[in-house]
This record gives sequence, structure tokens and C-alpha cells, in this order.
Amino acid sequence: MSWLDSFQTAQKEKPFLYTSGFPVLNRSFFPGFHTPAMKSTCSAKIQVKSPIPHLELSLVSHQVCWLTPEQTAGKQKPYMYTQGQAVLNRSFFPCFDTPAVKSTYSATVKVPEGFTAVMSATTWEKQEKDNTFTFKMSQPIPSYLIALAVGDIVSAEVGPRSRVWAEPCLIEAARKEYDGVIEEFLAVGEKLFGPYVWGRYDILFMPPSFPFGGMENPCITFVTPCLLAGDRSLVDVVIHEISHSWFGNLVTNANWGEFWLNEGFTMYAQRRISTVVYGAAYTCLEAATGRALLRQHMDNTGEDHPLNKLRVKIEPGVDPDDTYNETPYEKGYCFVSYLAHLVGDQSKFDAFLQAYVNQFKFQSIMADDALEFFLEYFPELKKKGVATIPGFEFDRWLNTPGWPPYLPDLSPGETLMKPAEELAELWAASILNMEAIKAVDISAWKTYQLVFFLDKILQKSPLPDTNVAKLSEMYPKISKAQNAELRLRWCQIVLKNNHEPEFGKVKDFLHSQGKQKYTLPIYRAMWSGSESARALAVETFSATAPQLHVNVQNYVKKILASEPGRT
Repeated sequence: MSWLDSFQTAQKEKPFLYTSGFPVLNRSFFPGFHTPAMKSTCSAKIQVKSPIPHLELSLVSHQVCWLTPEQTAGKQKPYMYTQGQAVLNRSFFPCFDTPAVKSTYSATVKVPEGFTAVMSATTWEKQEKDNTFTFKMSQPIPSYLIALAVGDIVSAEVGPRSRVWAEPCLIEAARKEYDGVIEEFLAVGEKLFGPYVWGRYDILFMPPSFPFGGMENPCITFVTPCLLAGDRSLVDVVIHEISHSWFGNLVTNANWGEFWLNEGFTMYAQRRISTVVYGAAYTCLEAATGRALLRQHMDNTGEDHPLNKLRVKIEPGVDPDDTYNETPYEKGYCFVSYLAHLVGDQSKFDAFLQAYVNQFKFQSIMADDALEFFLEYFPELKKKGVATIPGFEFDRWLNTPGWPPYLPDLSPGETLMKPAEELAELWAASILNMEAIKAVDISAWKTYQLVFFLDKILQKSPLPDTNVAKLSEMYPKISKAQNAELRLRWCQIVLKNNHEPEFGKVKDFLHSQGKQKYTLPIYRAMWSGSESARALAVETFSATAPQLHVNVQNYVKKILASEPGRT
């Protein structure tokens, strides 16, 4: 069964030939020409045949995801989308599937009537007569950023260069949530890092079964519908994807072993934008949450694990996705913050970042390129020998696993963290001091302050009997939240405390979405919990499995197949 039947080259249309495959990525396929076609642009003709409503899961590609109607928000029509990062687009179209190679592209996509196609392209046009869409990306991008989605999707304008896309049942919620928001973030990003070169910045809200938080496909970011909290409390999450417009999409790591160049710089850029928009205290609180995730990861793996280096050696045949962890994000952020610390002047480092983007735009680079440019830009630092300061050597940062040698100062966040920590202490007491608890007003607390508070509650769980019930009654803002980050943590607290009266909220959350980051921790918590929690896990998975992405299904199956309490 082939849904991509031919590939158009500069010569002529050729059928595909097939070879044995890269591990887990199905067969390799390539155009049947005998001389190399080394062009700086590629063109594809794609016909998306009516998706198969009852497609066997074993036939689902890791890259091309076919969703049944049950896996969508509207439950009426099937849906398909592609996910290229890291090395999956080789099963979508013939390409040099490495971030070292960048290319422009054009595509013609024919879809069934009643469906719309969108791609990561600078221009697109629809031919009404045969429901054909034509796309063109005029800026060179690596293969992993070429993305396609087809479904019952519509759009709404939310800014001068932005629109939201979603299924009809979600579009009004998406419009209300993001109207005016994206332009504010883009404008700050441009002031800090230089022009936004991609034209439009659209967001596609994916079906609930979408297993990822977001994918920074240029011109149209794919995101989870979990970001539609209804109160704009999660809109700042897209700052990360917007920051990739400069770091990752414009300046790209040349291989996946130096993924920190994409993600470490993006985390730094995200937090610079966040500081301008929301202030230093809130940004430091969010960064503290990220640091806690890095600490948890290194505690689980051991600091000396080889993946806890910034420069990772990926052996031939190893899927780069299998090396994914918090290190390139948060340790990478610490390294970029260390470079800023060496400069000692925020405005000068911001100017360096603009120069860095301008120097390497549309290129793929290595860490040595970035660090050499840093030292050339600041010759006084090069003269001081900052690359070899004992304990902080650039080589140590790149090639030695372990905790970051330098941690940026997050003390501005103490004004938000301290009240949350103190309130968590009050709720962990065997005898609750309700007068002191009621004296703390959390009505103005924003998402990450509430997340920080709930993380502390979870760390202190199980709480004394009845405390969770009282906490739930006291804070409906938390226990009845639609914000997915709060729902995740509340579900974990409910399970850790075996608070059975609210097991229904756990089931409801798992029915409402299929994001891997939310789904797997809850199943682990259920399987590590009481007998009734394990029964809930089996019951819920039986009901929700058809709406989950195949990879998430397989991960949950592994959890439920493990010995209870050992997940």
C-alpha cells in the first residue's frame, strides 16, 4: 500500500525502488534514477487517498500518522499528519534526512473533498476544481521541518501575520485563546534576535491524540490542543516554538549529536522573551521548574550517563529520538547562560545573539562554529582565556556528562517560590492550621506558581488523611482546572494519596487527551498505586486505547505489563 506514488525530479517522474530499512523506520525508498540528482530544491506530487477508517495499527508509519475519526476532536472525519523530527521524513519522501542539508521545496497535494491540507511552507494556494493544494517553501530548511497535515480543518486570523488552524469544533476556542498573543511574542523576539524571516506564523491545533507538546515546523507550528485552557494560562508555552524561528529553524545543529545548539539556545531565547513579557520573577520560577526536571532526569539515569553530555555520540543505526532527554534543553540553557555571564552585560549578549543569527542564518553548524564566533565577537574574553577556565572549560561543558558547572541565578523567582513552598508546608501538617492557610490568597497566582506549589505537595505526598479532600474543596481553581499542567499534577496527587472520590477526574483527563508527557506519568502513578488505582488503569486504557497514538499505546502496554509498583 503506497500513498506517495512518485517523486518529481529535475529529470522526469520516476517510480520508487525499495530497499531494506533503517531500524524501526520501515523500508527505505528512493527514486529510480541512476545519476545523482543533487539539487538545492525538491518537488513532490502527493495524492492523499481517502484515509482508511479502520487501518490496522501495525501498518501505521512512524512518520505518517493516520488517525481514525475517534482519534480526532470532531469524531466525524479521519485525519493525517506527518512528524519529521528527527530522522522520520525518509519514510515520507526521498531526502537527505540530516539537519546538515537544507533545501527549498514545493509540493502539490490532492486530498478528498471536504478535507484541507496545510504544510510548513511560505506560500500556498488551493485549486477548487479538484481539491488540490500547492505549496512552496522559499527559504532553505532541513528535511525534518517539512510537515503536512490533512483533515477537516479551518482557520481564523489572530494577528497581522498569524492565524490559528483547528477542527471546526475547536476553532473558536483557539481564536479566543490566541487573538493578539502571537504578535506580541513575535515582536519581542524580533527586537531581541532580529527579523522574523518566515512570513506568517500560524498554529495548527492538532487532534487530542497528538502525542507531542509542539513541533516548530516553520510557518505553521503543530501544537497539542491541551494549550486551549480557556483562560490563556498556557499561551506562553508557544514562546518556545516561536523562539525556534531563530534558533533551530534559522540556525540549525548540523547533526543530532549537538541537539543542544537547537534547544539550549531556544530555551535561553524563550526565557529572554518571557522576561520581557512577564517579568524576571515569573521567568525564574519557570526556569526553576525546568531545573527540577533536569535534576529528576539525572537522578534517574545517574549523572555520568553518556547522554548527560551536550555533545552526544550517536552510533550508526541509532535513532536520535532514542537519545531524547532534558539535558540538551536545560543543561544547554545553563551553558548559554554561562556565556552571557562571561559577557556580564545583558544588552551586549543580546546584541551577540542577533549577530550570531545573522552570521549563521540558513546554515547548519557545529558547537565549535558557535563558540569560535563567540570568542571572535568578544576578543577581550578570548584574550582572557575564558574557554579554558578550570572547572568551566568549554570542552568540559560539551564532552563531560553531569550536572552543569554553572547555574544561572534564579533568585528573582524567590518572591513567587517562597509563598508556594510555605503553603505546601502548611498542607503537609498532620493538624491543619486553617487560619494560616486561609490567610494565603492564591487567586492571583499564575500557572507556574501553582505548578510549583503542586510539585511541592506531590513531593510531600501521601499527605495525612483528609488533607487532600480539604485541599480540593479549598482550591477549586486547582482541583477543577482545565489547565492541562494543573490537571496532570492534580491527578498525580489524587493517585499518590489514593483519593478515590476523585479518581473520576483522572479518567476524564485521560479521555480528553493523548499527549505522551501527560498520559504516561499518570499510568505510571496508577500502576504504582493501590489495587483500585491499577484497576482504573486497566479500565481506562481499555476505553481510550483506540484514540491514542500507536507509540503511546505501546508505552502504556509496557507499563501495564510490568510488575505493579515497578514502572
